[in-house]
Order: sequence, then C-alpha cells, then structure tokens
Amino acid sequence: MSKTETDTHDIGEAGAQLSTAPREDTPDGGGSGIGGPTLGPIGWIRWFWRQLTSMRVALILLFLLSLGAIPGSLIPQTSADELKVQQFKDAHETLTPIYEKLQLFDVYGSVWFSAIYILLFVSLIGCIVPRTWQFVGQLRGRPPAAPRRLTRLPAYTTWRTRTEPEQVREVALAMLKGRRFRAHVTGDAVAAEKGYLRETGNLLFHVALIVILVAFAVGQVYKSEGGKLIVEGDGFSNTLTQYDDFKSGSQFSTDELAPFSFSLDSFTGTYEKNGPQRGTPRTFEAAVTYSENGGPDKKAVIRVNEPLQVGGSKVYLIAHGYAPVVTVRDGRGKVVSSGPVPLLPIDNNITSTGALKVMDGYRDRNGKKEQLGFQAFFVPTFAGAGKGTMFSQFPALDFPVLALTGYHGDLRVDSGLPQNVYQLDTSKMKQFAVEGGTGKANRLLPGETMTLPNGAGSVTFEKEIKEWASFQISQQPGNGLALAGAIAAIAGLAASLFIQRRRIWVRAVKGADGVTVVEMAGLGRSESARLPEELAELAVTLHTEAPTAPEPAEEPAEESEGAEK
Repeated sequence: MSKTETDTHDIGEAGAQLSTAPREDTPDGGGSGIGGPTLGPIGWIRWFWRQLTSMRVALILLFLLSLGAIPGSLIPQTSADELKVQQFKDAHETLTPIYEKLQLFDVYGSVWFSAIYILLFVSLIGCIVPRTWQFVGQLRGRPPAAPRRLTRLPAYTTWRTRTEPEQVREVALAMLKGRRFRAHVTGDAVAAEKGYLRETGNLLFHVALIVILVAFAVGQVYKSEGGKLIVEGDGFSNTLTQYDDFKSGSQFSTDELAPFSFSLDSFTGTYEKNGPQRGTPRTFEAAVTYSENGGPDKKAVIRVNEPLQVGGSKVYLIAHGYAPVVTVRDGRGKVVSSGPVPLLPIDNNITSTGALKVMDGYRDRNGKKEQLGFQAFFVPTFAGAGKGTMFSQFPALDFPVLALTGYHGDLRVDSGLPQNVYQLDTSKMKQFAVEGGTGKANRLLPGETMTLPNGAGSVTFEKEIKEWASFQISQQPGNGLALAGAIAAIAGLAASLFIQRRRIWVRAVKGADGVTVVEMAGLGRSESARLPEELAELAVTLHTEAPTAPEPAEEPAEESEGAEK
C-alpha cells in the first residue's frame, strides 16, 4: 500500500465532510469511471442536472449575466428612452438590423438574457437545497472519532504526564467547549469541531444571490418611473398626465401611484470660478414644498443622490437649465404670449436651445389668424463677440444673451402627429426677414425688444430669467429586498472567506511505563497558519492542568571490579 493510500486510510472519516460541496460521482459508483458503463437517457439527465447545479456552472452563469448587462448600459434601450433608440437607428442603419435580431434594444427583456437569468436561478436553488440538507445533517451529528495515527495530521503535538487519562480528557473537554468547540468524548480521545459558520456563510451567500435575483424580478415587474421638467414656481402632482415621460413594469397599475404633489420654490446652483475645475457645480439643489395625500405642506431640499422620499416614491434631481421669460405682442401691442421658455442644455456650460410656440391669439396686421414660432438659442455667459459665433463660457448667469429666429405660418400642431415641444416644424412656415437680409437670428440682452417686420409685432426678452430642474420620480418595491440581499451576500462571503472549518482531537492513554501519553492534533479544511497556532494555544492551556512528567532518573553505571582494584 502506498503512502497516500495509508494516509487516507488512517485519517478516515475524520477528514471527510469538512465541506458540503456536492461530490463528483462516477457512473460506476467509484474509481475513475474510465471504460465504465455508458449513460442512458436518465443518466444524461442526472449528469446535466449535476452540472447545472454545480458551483462552477453557477459562477459561469453569474459572469454571463454580468456580461449580458453590458449592452444594456451601452446601447439605448426601448424601455428607457424610445427617442434615443430611434436616433440610434437613424444614425446606424447597418447595425440596426443586427441589433434588432439580437434584441439589443431590449436587453433585459430578451430571450437570451431571460434564459441566463432563469438558469442561474435554477442553478442556485439546485445547489443550495442539497447542501443545506447535508449541512443540517452535519449540525445534528457529532465530530468523528480520532484517526488511528494522529501523527499524520498537519498540526500535531505530544507530551507525557502523570495526570490520569480520564482527568486529562475531562479537562480537555471543558477547555474545548469553553472555546466554543462542539466536543464530546469518544473512546480514548476527545473529538471537537469548530467553524460551522464558514458553511453557514457560504449558504447565506447563495441564498442572498437568489434574494437579489427575486428583488430584480419584482422591481422590473412592479416598478414605475417617470420624468418631469419643472420651472421655478410651477408644481407637479403624481398623476399619469403630469409626466413628461413615463414607463412601468408589466404588473404595475396607475392606481398604485402614490398620492403626493410638490412645487419647485427655487433652484440654487453655484460653480467653481477658477482653476482646472472651473465650471464644476459646487451647489446643486432644489428647494421644494410638498404634501402627501392632501396633508399639510412641508419644506425639503433635494440634492444629487439625496432624493425626496414621499409616499413610497423617490424624487431625484437629475438636471438643470434656464427658462428665459419672453413676451410676444401682436402688431396692435396686445400680449399674445408671456412666460418662461425652458431651454435644453447642449454642453457643460449650459449653452441651451429650444423653441417658443404661439399657437393661439395672434393675428397679423390684416387681422388674419396665424401661428408664430421662434427658434431660441441661449447662453448664460456670452462669448464669441466679433467672431460670428455665440457660445457660453461659464454656466452661471454672468452675461446672458438670447438669440431668436422667428417664423410665421402653420406650426402643424393640429396635424395629429406628436411633436417635440423643444423643436419647430417649419415645413409650413416662413421666416421673418431680418435687417440686412442675413437670415441670422437677432441677439437680445435682458430687457431688449426685437421688432418683427411689416408691423407683425414684437418679442421682448424680459429681465427675469427663471431656472428649471428636471426630476425623476421612481417607485421600485424591490429596492429594499435587493439591499437586504446585498448586505447578506457580503456578510456570507466574509464568513466563508475568513472563518476556517477545523477539527481538534485530544487523546490520552496509559503508556507502557504507566505514564499518561497526551496527543493533540488538528485538521483544517484548507491549509492555514492559524491552525498550528490555535493548537499550540490549546496545548499550552491543557499543559497547565496536565504538566509534563519528569523524565526517570538514569541509574549510574556499575564500576568493574578491576577498576576498584
């Protein structure tokens, strides 16, 4: 018999079952399985199930799930923004058919992503259930008896003592239990085991992954999410018609929208003025007044990553811009439109574009009803004078300028086709002629007025410039469950990494000369410097109760008679 076979035979049951990982069984029940019987249909099903529920496959599926989520972050998703998806399709005509076949515009609802998700779910459950039952069996059992030869274990020590074996075992049992070992006397030795929390952490980690997957599914099915742009002084009520855009899960009902409302009192934004971070926001907050379910008004401040929680929903501050106040008058001086015009930023210095539409109330100099439209270009801090350009060099309102290009005719708002409120459809409109016939827009400073040609009226850029903030209102019931799963996963992973499963044996027997021989040995699930140190500490503690016996005195050698003579 080889040395390896001898070691295995000596350690026996003592070294087994330190893990609840599933065993790799061969078709013939043992050996290498080379040349064994072929697998039938049932055998192949069992083999496939064992592979699917193995930890290796679970990790592969988890990696594939993470890999599959990458396209969902890089490619516009239909569920998030249909407009961006359409813009992407218009710009990439070659890639679009390929992406559509691969369902890359709807990654999280695609067949392949759902398949990975479901297989991972089944794999984790199939892995956890048998390991849990096996672990419960280990908890109900007792540590195995000591191996025949403790000297073959990785951590070992021995000494001789005059303390009786029964007393040594009694002291060792009390000592090990005091160190929170599960211990009992079996034969001539004390068997003890510790570190069950390692496998508990391992199982907790896998259960937590299932909890996270369930939370993700619940969040996708019952979530709601919408956006709203609000100008200072305006408000929002949490009803479907109030949203600028809204999307929800398949099982979400609009009746579940939390009853609350809020108004934007003011927006405060300050920016770094000097250095390499010039223009970086320093203060970015929205002061709001809100009420829940018709209750009293309350004040709150919403900041980036500090949402307002109300009625089971969270209100996030996601963007900011300017809304110049513009007044439009007809040829008789009658005000036909007056109010803030929200414009959308196109760069970090809040250079903004948008449109002003006058749909009702305007008549030309002949009294004929007509519609007006103005393309607007706004910079909070003007730059580019004398260069024929116009751009913003700082995001704050240091030198605001508004450029307007006017059109008259039919805005086509009654055509039945949806329109972007920030863009003009000029297909049925004519541009107002401007001085010099250059076709360029008129630039206005706050308080200045642009006179439209041929007595068509005037446009005034008022001195007041309001600010707007864009909010995201989301309701995701699975977030709390996902957070709990993530915390449990971290705790379980920490336990499985830092706690070592180990066994200790203390054997005390009478030697041939009547002196007690004490042997202590330890075996861990994996090699660790901590096990020999722990065994040494236990040996020192036990040694104080069972000290080393003195060595027998040697008898002096008898001198020969010849030497005496």
